[in-house]
Amino acid sequence: MTRSAGGGAAPKGRSRRNFAGARPVMDDVARLAGVSKQTVSRVLNDNPAVRAETRESVLEAMRSLGYRPSRSARSLASGRTRMLGVISFDAARYGPASTLTAINTAAQDAGYLVSSIALDTADRNTVVEAVDRLSAEGADGVIAIAPQRRVGRALAEAHLDIPLVVMDNALDDDTPMVTADSRGGARLATEHLLGLGHRTVRHIAGPTGWTSAERRAASWRETLEKAGAHVPEPLVGDWSADSGYELGRRLARDPAVTAVFASNDQMALGALRAFHEAGRRVPHDVSVVGYDDIPEAAHLLPPLTTIRTDFQEIGTRSLRLLLARIDGREETGADAGAVVSVIPAHLIVRRSTGPAPDQNPPGRS
Repeated sequence: MTRSAGGGAAPKGRSRRNFAGARPVMDDVARLAGVSKQTVSRVLNDNPAVRAETRESVLEAMRSLGYRPSRSARSLASGRTRMLGVISFDAARYGPASTLTAINTAAQDAGYLVSSIALDTADRNTVVEAVDRLSAEGADGVIAIAPQRRVGRALAEAHLDIPLVVMDNALDDDTPMVTADSRGGARLATEHLLGLGHRTVRHIAGPTGWTSAERRAASWRETLEKAGAHVPEPLVGDWSADSGYELGRRLARDPAVTAVFASNDQMALGALRAFHEAGRRVPHDVSVVGYDDIPEAAHLLPPLTTIRTDFQEIGTRSLRLLLARIDGREETGADAGAVVSVIPAHLIVRRSTGPAPDQNPPGRS
């Protein structure tokens, strides 16, 4: 159940009448009791690990606020629906689509069904409506594939009172986030090209407002600065091969360009075509690195050097963290006690990168 527009969470000590008609949610109970939402969930689930005094404090906060658990919250104590919700954006792209497939597979293995909502826009009202719909359907928890900053803001304002795991967006509370190491991946790509003798690296960035694009661009810049290399202005694309092609045409006209790092493989693919049409040989004249390692990357001409993102692991780990929240237990293993879970990136070297032109041996083709 969401709040009305502009409604904030009640500070500790506020009584029910201060909500001005807004229905209290789990956030309010947690704040008044001085505990986390996870502890409130444990109390609703009658988890024996909760200390008696903590349990009583949470129950007293519920009574004071007049908190009535939603259908999903009640299911934590009386038997779950075994249905999970997933909210995704730009689901046709390779990354979100691969992650959603992994979530579905892991959920099925755990005995859960998945109700997915793919949104075309990321405004607050659309996100809140999706949250309301999943809550009304009785979802035991929600995973949000939230690659844009405005999606994170909308989720934070939705005040979801069922367990939530977010991808690629921190909500500034104890909500778990799973993310690929975009900063580490961009560093690997840039260092690889500098290590081949290129004096600098041009960057075809993803669109503004996308967290992964911003992290990759920031890390590319920092890596160049650390190496003492010139930092050129990035060219901003929209993730598509068409945008990579158009920006690649601009880069191909500059003979000083010898190395390009694109923020995803589709834009790298477009750049490869642009360099080919301009007579700039890859990798003899220009080296190109992509990002994500899509299945087609190994079959391009030349095969694309790229950064591999493990979308399977991102989806599986998100599902595991969500189930831990639903069960009211702490995650074990590598994610124990972590709010942010980072999936490592890996450099996959193929034939689209090579030594800088002034380091090519005579006769190389």
